Amino acid sequence: MSHVKEFSLLIEERHWIKGCKYIAGIDEVGRGALAGPVFACAVIFEPYVYDARIKDSKRLTARARKEMSDQIHNLSRDWSIGIASVEEIDRFNIRQATFMAMKRALYQLRLAPDLVLIDGNAIPGSKYEEIAVIDGDEKSFTIAAASILAKVKRDEFMSVLSANFPEYRFEKNKGYGTSDHILSIKKSGPTIQHRYSFLKKILNSADNWKSVE
Repeated sequence: MSHVKEFSLLIEERHWIKGCKYIAGIDEVGRGALAGPVFACAVIFEPYVYDARIKDSKRLTARARKEMSDQIHNLSRDWSIGIASVEEIDRFNIRQATFMAMKRALYQLRLAPDLVLIDGNAIPGSKYEEIAVIDGDEKSFTIAAASILAKVKRDEFMSVLSANFPEYRFEKNKGYGTSDHILSIKKSGPTIQHRYSFLKKILNSADNWKSVE
């Protein structure tokens, strides 16, 4: 661990010097999946806490993500996971469900943030001051840490879920639209963990689906 200023802390530093001590980074995972909920993570560090091994979750192997998630647990002042269900995704659309998951993560924090940095180009509209950071998981240490925790927690959830629906291999595809996953849907029909609003975009007719409980 280092407490030396690095490039990936420059976004946070602009706001620390303005008096925003506790900055939460937030990111989501699962937005583009065909099955499973969307997860969001919010995480807060003390100012200038930094570990160069923590980076955008997409740039890490599954093993490295797990190792880094343990490190984030140790380094962070506070963190929380928010989830929006498949039913909420289908009812409200994925954008609104993602915002719901983000707000749930923020509101479950024990420590109220002075500022929230959100990966992307839109803000969920929580009760806290929010700033959207495009490609934030590549620019901000705090957002990158959130991306790792969100990814690890959702992957763990999908692996557990796979035991109930082994033919869909959720432990491998994590609910995303791989060719094998799509073939399984066409063969056996969607489960209660599939997003019907997403499946309509890739299957010809919803009338032929067979729901798997």
